[in-house]
Amino acid sequence: MKILLLGKNGQVGWELQRSLAPLGEVLALDRHSTDFCGDLSQPERLAQTVRDWRPNVIVNAAAHTAVDKAESEPDLARCLNATAPAALAQAAADIGAWLVHYSTDYVFNGQGEQAWQEGDATGPLSVYGQTKLEGEQHIAASGCQHLIFRTSWVYAARGGNFAKTMLRLAAERERLTVIDDQHGAPTGADLIADVTAHAIRQALQQAALSGVYHLVASGETSWHGYASHAIAQARILRPELALKVSEIAPVPTASFPTPAQRPLNSRLHTGKLQQAFGLVLPPWQAGVNRLLTEIL
Repeated sequence: MKILLLGKNGQVGWELQRSLAPLGEVLALDRHSTDFCGDLSQPERLAQTVRDWRPNVIVNAAAHTAVDKAESEPDLARCLNATAPAALAQAAADIGAWLVHYSTDYVFNGQGEQAWQEGDATGPLSVYGQTKLEGEQHIAASGCQHLIFRTSWVYAARGGNFAKTMLRLAAERERLTVIDDQHGAPTGADLIADVTAHAIRQALQQAALSGVYHLVASGETSWHGYASHAIAQARILRPELALKVSEIAPVPTASFPTPAQRPLNSRLHTGKLQQAFGLVLPPWQAGVNRLLTEIL
């Protein structure tokens, strides 16, 4: 089997290089690749890469993910998040390949407290959310076989992440203020990559599995709960760490104004994914604990 991976050096893309390797030959590209085009800002060349290399599966782990920046550069966000996936989907349809693509809870309006299901009405609050939704719609319209995984609150040990930031601030300050009115499930890039590889194997045997799925760790928390857990767990793992913090104060989203509006409800219901692929998604705390063990 031949797998084309785009966005190889992103959080999820890096883990996908590992998880996809046992499935077949992986051509991993990013926007700087030279032999083949992996640049989402060049949709036509991207589609040509698909036609030239003729993979069985395309995994698109690249996107415009700078949520606030997207508000001031909507054309670029639309190119990367909607036009490029459309070109990939059409090329996939032309050669009979599967397309795996990642989307986000930002396609919803963030209201209420119920976990969003795949068929719920969308209503993005930001350019990022709108362009990601357009990408989903283009893929569905192309007629290609596809797996779209909506996820949220993604982190990885590689590069910067929320837990690292909180631990750095906890070492510098006695009091932290952290948002407590946004709710979701911190989800590791390693979990996303492993589920993706598992799903691809099954989908290639069962065409009816094509569709949209929600993929996050189980359980839920707030950013305040996430920070509190990370700091408490760091103290258990490394009692000698010099963490100054003695108070982690909960504050509303309004305390940290941003160009893009954030959804308050980022909960995603994962029953469809678990049933379709025979999976059990671990609690978010397990992944965060593993992350902390790696980085401390």
